[in-house]
Amino acid sequence: MRESIHPAYGPVVFRDRAANHAFLTRSTLSATQGGKTVEWEDGRTHPVVDVEISNVSHPFYTGTARVLDTAGRVERFERRYGKKN
Repeated sequence: MRESIHPAYGPVVFRDRAANHAFLTRSTLSATQGGKTVEWEDGRTHPVVDVEISNVSHPFYTGTARVLDTAGRVERFERRYGKKN
């Protein structure tokens, strides 16, 4: 690989503020963040990236996703505008 054309790749903590959950992984986002750091469980300081949704707070993964009643919507449309033959 060519030198000095790739972004820095290292450990980064992603923190979900809504669910109060954080996980450590490797990413290139450490160079783009504005110097925010956090002390991780192992005692080392790592850059932190705050995210709004993760697998802990996303409705699909938590099982709180709502299912839309499409059959009721079709029937309501047909009642309102009449079914044309």
